[in-house]
Amino acid sequence: MVDKIQDGVVVTLAYTLSVEGQIVDEATPDEPFDYLHGAQNIPPGLESKLAGKKVGDRVSVTLQPSEGYGDYNPQEVQRVPRSDIPDDVEVGMSVLMEDEEGYLFEAQIKEVTADTVVLDLNHELAGKVLTYDVEVVDLREAEEEELAAGIPYGYDDDDDYYDDEDDN
Repeated sequence: MVDKIQDGVVVTLAYTLSVEGQIVDEATPDEPFDYLHGAQNIPPGLESKLAGKKVGDRVSVTLQPSEGYGDYNPQEVQRVPRSDIPDDVEVGMSVLMEDEEGYLFEAQIKEVTADTVVLDLNHELAGKVLTYDVEVVDLREAEEEELAAGIPYGYDDDDDYYDDEDDN
């Protein structure tokens, strides 16, 4: 039985994430968020502050960009040919792109012209001070498959939950 947050533990959280006083994300006790501690599923500053916490513990954490999603990097803004992007994009949308090696990444559309599209490859929370109000809802040992994958069941790399039955 697991009694505190440590590497190899699946942690279930309820949280509110705020940026400049505005809530930008949340998970409730009824619809919580799971992550695998030690597998870099969450910002490093938050993960370090949660180490050693127990079920029922509440913590408020303010993270500087270096502890969250990093500093905003203007070099991560790129202008690409309009023909490389789907026709139905609009400013503000996110698009999934593929690089030369076949890796997928998300980009935000910042500008669309007849010839080019400006993509911002920075994480949408890069350069932001993040405030998390967190409650530890549950803890359990990760299963071997979760440890091997580096993520718990019910978690995908977009931080969204999916229904396991839909993927079988």
